[in-house]
Order: sequence, then structure tokens, then C-alpha cells
Amino acid sequence: MLLNITVNNKKIKMLVEPDEYLIDTLRKAGYLSVKRGCDTGTCGLCTVFVEGKPVLSCSTLSLRVNNKKIETLEGHQEIAKRFAVFMGLEGADQCGFCAPGFTMTVIGLKNEFLSNGRVPTDEEILHYLNGTLCRCTGYASQLRAIKNFLEAEKNENS
Repeated sequence: MLLNITVNNKKIKMLVEPDEYLIDTLRKAGYLSVKRGCDTGTCGLCTVFVEGKPVLSCSTLSLRVNNKKIETLEGHQEIAKRFAVFMGLEGADQCGFCAPGFTMTVIGLKNEFLSNGRVPTDEEILHYLNGTLCRCTGYASQLRAIKNFLEAEKNENS
């Protein structure tokens, strides 16, 4: 079946199988930041934005996003670099396997909360990260990095 999508502002037409998942479609199209982790929608490694909202691509059929706007980490390099600095300063980035999905989730968190003019609480951050699995850390350093990053982003945009 023919799939028409816009990925990172680039229009793409692809033939996909009716039971093909978005993660496979995106990887076939060269978007390798979208990683396969659990294939059950529980680890967050495959997080992308569909129409601006975080979505788990391993549990989303490609045909469900026909004629929609998709964003991957490749389309968010500048903000990802800014966030990576905060992760490094807190010693929060370990092996890096979860980094693309984790970063996409944090960008979604930033977009949702800072657009309303506020930095989320620790509890709100942890709730938002609930579906993001990192096997290397206990999330304390990541939480500090996220809070510092969001504060800096808020101050820069004020």
C-alpha cells in the first residue's frame, strides 16, 4: 500500500505492508535514530512525534500515520545537542542506547510544559518519563539534567 508522510519536513512516498510498523518504515527510509528495543511499547527507544505528540513507533501501524507529519531525532539536532550538554554535566548519559528515544521524550516534555510558561515538577517529569527505560542509571542524574535544561530553555525564551 502507498504511504504518504512528511518526515522532518520532507515529503516521502513509500510502499508499505498493511501490517508494517512505523519503526520499520522509518528505518527503511534511513531514519536510524529510531531504535528497536522491546517491540512491546514499554521502553520508549522508538519514540517519534506524530503531529507533534510523542508516539511509540514500534506499536503504531505505518498506515495509521498516512498523510501525517512525523518528526525523528534527525529533525531536532540543535535542541538535542543543547540537551546533551546538560546530560554530560550531570554524568547522566551512560551507554547511549536509550538516548534518542529519551531525548525525543524530553523534547516533547519541553514543548508541552514550556509552551504553557512553566517548568514541570519532579513528579510531572517522572510521570512523563514513565515509559522510557534506561538500564544504566537510577534516573537521579537524568532528572537533574532535565530540570536544568528546562530552566535554561525557559530563561532563554523569556
